[in-house]
Amino acid sequence: MIIDTSKTFLGIELGSTRIKAVLIDEKFFPAAQGAHEWENRLENGIWTYSLDDIHNGVQKCFAALAADFESRYGTKLETVGGMGISAMMHGYMAFDAEDRLLVPFRTWRNTITEQAASELTELLNFNIPQRWTSAHLYQAVLNGEEHVKQIVHVTTLAGYIHYLLTGKRVVGVGEASGIFPVKGTDYDKNLLSKYESRLVEKGFACNISEVFPAVANAGEICGTLTENGAKFLDPTGTFKAGIPLCPPEGDAGTGMAAANAVRPATGNVSAGTSIFSMLVLEKDINGVYPELDMVTTPDGAPVAMVHCNNCCSELDAWVKMFGEFAELTGNSIDKSSLYETLYRNALNGAPDCGGIAAYNYLSGEPVTAVENGRPMYFRMPDSRMNLANFFRAEIYASMAALKSGMDILFEKEQVRAKQFTGHGGLFKVKGVAQQFLADALNTSVSVMETAGEGGAWGMALLAAYMICGNGKSLADWLDESVFADMEKHTVAPDEKGAEGFAEYMKRYSDGLAAERKLGAVNA
Repeated sequence: MIIDTSKTFLGIELGSTRIKAVLIDEKFFPAAQGAHEWENRLENGIWTYSLDDIHNGVQKCFAALAADFESRYGTKLETVGGMGISAMMHGYMAFDAEDRLLVPFRTWRNTITEQAASELTELLNFNIPQRWTSAHLYQAVLNGEEHVKQIVHVTTLAGYIHYLLTGKRVVGVGEASGIFPVKGTDYDKNLLSKYESRLVEKGFACNISEVFPAVANAGEICGTLTENGAKFLDPTGTFKAGIPLCPPEGDAGTGMAAANAVRPATGNVSAGTSIFSMLVLEKDINGVYPELDMVTTPDGAPVAMVHCNNCCSELDAWVKMFGEFAELTGNSIDKSSLYETLYRNALNGAPDCGGIAAYNYLSGEPVTAVENGRPMYFRMPDSRMNLANFFRAEIYASMAALKSGMDILFEKEQVRAKQFTGHGGLFKVKGVAQQFLADALNTSVSVMETAGEGGAWGMALLAAYMICGNGKSLADWLDESVFADMEKHTVAPDEKGAEGFAEYMKRYSDGLAAERKLGAVNA
C-alpha cells in the first residue's frame, strides 16, 4: 500500500494513563497508531510524572507509531504534513533561566491549591479551579516555596513538549484557558493585571505575560520541528525536521475537535481516567460556580466545562478483579471480551441500581467537595445485590460527579444542549455507558466510530486544519471536511433510565458525607 506522507497529519496526546499517537490520512481516518502505557505517582504528597517518564514515554509512543506505520506500508515514517501535541490540561511546570525544571511536575490531579483557588476566584470574580496553572503558581508564592524566586517560565505539559519540539513557548487558546481566564483569543488583560499585582503584593515580582506561554488560535502555525526536536522525538534520526506544528492543545480542546462539538449548544463528554463535559455556550452564564470551569474551544468560543478527577480507574480495577476470578476458575477471558461482558450485563440491572451506590474516588473530587478520595460503595439492607446492579452502579459512579456539575447549568442557568457526543475509553463498549450518560443528562448522546481514538485523533485533526482549513471556521471545516460522512450512533434518554439515574443520584448525594468522612482515614 502506498501512502503520501505529505498529506498525513500526526497528533500525539499525553493522557493520564497512556500516551497515544495517531497518524491520519488525507481523508482524516487513522492510518497508523502507537501508544505507551504510563502512570502517575504520588511522591511527597504530589501527583507527578518525572521528566524521564515524560521524555521516554513520548519517544516510546512515537517508536510504536513508526513501527506500526512501517508494518502497514513497508516504508519508514520520515515526515508528515503537519503535527500537534496535546496533553492533560492544567498542572504546573516551572522553569528557570536555564530551562531547568524547578520542582516536579504537578499534575491536574493534585488538590493542594485550595487557598490560592479561593483567593483568586474572589479577586477576579471568575472561578479559578485548584488544578489551573495560575492557582498552582499563586499557591507556591503563598507557601513561600524556595523555587519561586528562580521562576522565569511556567507552562503546561503540552506547552513543554511543544517547546522541546519547536523552541516556541506557546499554547493554543483552549489550553491557555486552563492556565488563566481568556477573553477572545488571549488572556484577559484586565484580570491578568489584577493577578500580577497580587503576585507582586505577595512577593513575586514578575511580568506575568512573559512568565506564561503566549497564546495562539486554531489554524495558526506555531513553529516547525527543529533538528533537536526531531532528534528528541525519534533518536534513530529517521524522522526529519521542518514539519509545521499547530498550537498545542489540552485534552479538552482535542476532545471537542474529536467530537465535532465546537458550535454553540453542542457538547461533548470525554471519559477516561478523568471525565469532563464541555458545552459551547450560546450566551454567557450569570453566576460564578466552583463546579464550572469557563474555558474555550480551540478557536476561542466560550465553553462551560465540568471537570471531574475520577472516572474509569476504579471501573478498570473491578474489571481486572473479575478477570482474575475467571483465571482462577480456569476460564481466562481476554480483556476486550471481559469489558464487553460486564458492561453489557449492566444493562440488565435495575434503572436505580437496585439500591446500590458507588464512589470511584481514587483522588479528591472538587466538584462534589471531596478533599481526599476513597473508593467506596454501599447498599441498603434490602438492596438487590447482583452483578448487573453492582456493575451498573459502578458505571453510574463514573459519571455521577459530572451530572452534579451539569445540573447547575441545566437547573440554575437554564442552559440546554442540543446533543452531546461521547468519546474516550468509557464508550468503547457500544451503547452501554452511552445510554447511561443520555439518561443522566436527559439529552441525546452520540458516539462516532472514532470514539475510542479520543484526543490524539482530535489533535491530528487540529494539525490538519492548520494546513487544510482554507480560511473556513473550525466548525465549518469539521462539519464539511471531516464529519459529513462519519458514521455515528445516537441514543435518546430512556424515561425509566432517567428516573432511575435520578433515584441513584439521591442516594449518591446523601452518601457523600460518608465519603468525605472516610477521606480523613489514613492507612
